[in-house]
Amino acid sequence: MGKGQNFVLVVEDDMDIRNLLTRFLSQQGYEVASAMTAAEVLAILAGRTPDIVLLDLMLPQESGHAICRLIRKRSAIPIIMVTALADVRERIAGLDLGADDYISKPFDLGELAARIRAVLRRPSNPPAYPTSGLQPGCRFGNWIFMPEKRALYSTEGVRMTLTGAETDLLLLLWNHAGELLSRQRIIELLYNAPGAVEERTIDLLVSRLRRKLAHGGRQLEMLRTVRGDGYVFDPGPAVPHEGAAD
Repeated sequence: MGKGQNFVLVVEDDMDIRNLLTRFLSQQGYEVASAMTAAEVLAILAGRTPDIVLLDLMLPQESGHAICRLIRKRSAIPIIMVTALADVRERIAGLDLGADDYISKPFDLGELAARIRAVLRRPSNPPAYPTSGLQPGCRFGNWIFMPEKRALYSTEGVRMTLTGAETDLLLLLWNHAGELLSRQRIIELLYNAPGAVEERTIDLLVSRLRRKLAHGGRQLEMLRTVRGDGYVFDPGPAVPHEGAAD
């Protein structure tokens, strides 16, 4: 994948850091735009969708959490939180709102570039994993999953909004239904690289997906945590279903 086609939006109020990131990412071959406020972010999104957003948590007007929430209402574009906050709960809150990863200030530019590459490596189409026998357009619980469309619907035909990372995780779990997957194995399969993100990022991603599946019932049994080992997706009997909405 050529980086020259990737468009990065940097949301940062510190001029020195913003200029540093803009210069560095441009040198790496990315197209870069910057913003300081929610209004500027929305104006950029109205004209063009970034491939990834670097979002500072400490901003002068709206918080990074508030801007993350605004972005997630409109798009599933990847978000990496950039934070100087030492409080782990604040970083977890960002991941819980839909951020794909975070990096702490002061950060190494090489590590930041690696995290961007890891997030951008997530497949935009269903990965070619060996399937476990579940067929496209199957109903499980109160859900209808269309892997080939990367879409999840309620049985009433209402599409559930998933972030890109949540969709990728559901696809992975779908294709490995019934298998015990460690956190490191999930990282390898999602990002094509071991250690691309922290294991805590996977825990929060699973937690977000689990809460969304809870709207269809059976959430605890459907996506089980095996303490110390990882996760098992057990959707139960999958019934072929035709005619889910586009």
